[in-house]
Amino acid sequence: MASLTVNGTPRTFDGDPEMPLLWYLRDELRMTGTKFGCGMALCGACTVHLDGAAVRSCSTPMSAVAGKSVTTIEGLDPKGQHPLQKAWRDQGVPQCGYCQSGQIMQAAALLKTNKRPSDADIENAMSGNICRCGTYTRIKAAIKQASGQKEA
Repeated sequence: MASLTVNGTPRTFDGDPEMPLLWYLRDELRMTGTKFGCGMALCGACTVHLDGAAVRSCSTPMSAVAGKSVTTIEGLDPKGQHPLQKAWRDQGVPQCGYCQSGQIMQAAALLKTNKRPSDADIENAMSGNICRCGTYTRIKAAIKQASGQKEA
């Protein structure tokens, strides 16, 4: 049996250690904010934080999360008031919305380590997160807003 923390709540897992974290979150904990996109860690829709770092939950086995802390979009700010969540709304980022939880979680990991990222920093950090609607300009503007910078 593995112990872990999800969004501040202690949890245990007694299943297949190779099961992806994504399925544990969605199927067992019913936290459906984290999305399944490609299943190969290429699109970023399933991004969560593992001990504060952005990871792709579709390819992270449960054996890798024992004793660690997982934060999902539901745990970033339970009321949806994280600066990135506010900026996402202010900038009108979502269209279809499918990639947005992964985008926000990736951006939150960036801002945790880089409080005032440059355009190049944002582009580099976000390059693994695909938005089929093409809202990249608004995503960058929202990250700049959340970091207290004005969009150039």
